[in-house]
Amino acid sequence: MTYQSTTISNDLDTLPKLPSWVTSGRAETLETVAFRSGAALTVLDQLVSDQRHGVPVKLLANRLALSAATATSKLEGRLAREADIRDAYHLTPSGEARGPDGDLLAFWREGARLRAGGAGETADFVDADFAGEVDVWLDAGLERARTHGPLAGCVAVLRFVLEADDRAERVACLLSDIVLARALNWKIVLPITAQHLTKTALRDLVAEGQEAELVAQTRILESIEEKIRLARDLARRAEALRAVAPKLRSKGSDAAVDLFLAEAAVAPASMLSPHVQGTTIPMTDRAARRFCDRLVELGVAKELTGRPTFRLYGIAP
Repeated sequence: MTYQSTTISNDLDTLPKLPSWVTSGRAETLETVAFRSGAALTVLDQLVSDQRHGVPVKLLANRLALSAATATSKLEGRLAREADIRDAYHLTPSGEARGPDGDLLAFWREGARLRAGGAGETADFVDADFAGEVDVWLDAGLERARTHGPLAGCVAVLRFVLEADDRAERVACLLSDIVLARALNWKIVLPITAQHLTKTALRDLVAEGQEAELVAQTRILESIEEKIRLARDLARRAEALRAVAPKLRSKGSDAAVDLFLAEAAVAPASMLSPHVQGTTIPMTDRAARRFCDRLVELGVAKELTGRPTFRLYGIAP
């Protein structure tokens, strides 16, 4: 049977978007960064907090976790590619060691699931060497956010962590994301901070003053602007997937669609079969592969690896 490819709508007019003055100007002072970031964070908050906009927030968080893992691999000097990190996490058999790349993605995925306001939960999650300081750093970062804006709070907690250990880049970036989530009262932590930061920018942040802070805040602002574009794009693609869902009549298709709306990469052999992940709904290996191929034929998903075996699928390029 052949399927007519679904046209993905380009009509994004109903979704909140960045005003042109936010992206067209240069951030020359901390005050201009604070002003522009206020507008950008308002737009991102509307997209992720209002379900009427249709942004698949779990999918967004998992996409950002993969990007953050790639960025922090670079900050830590390992330079793993996104595809390698994704494969190490999703294709390692259950019970076997994922290796450093897979563990890095696991860190970010689990970090994104930390409740933004959970006292003590974050301290239990990060390196035991920091456990006694984490809540103090987070409280101080949040206080800085209240008085000087969210990005000032993010940079403050970056500095606290790196002054304690200049090799703790992933912890520093995660705590910065938690401060941002708490400042905006988000229920989920979105991995945003690490994307545009460099090793030099982090080193200067500890060694220098206001100019280094301006650089760091500007990099985080650039990442926020990028995430707004990603959230809008995922909302559009999720809408297309939801539109074709009634055509998918195989057993377990509703649960499988929900999985595609939550995961950046779906491995049919392990995440759809023998049961759809997170459910007790059975699906054979053949049915799982046919389901994924059908989504591709309908134009709402694509195969991500380019390989004939050990394939992964996702709703976005």
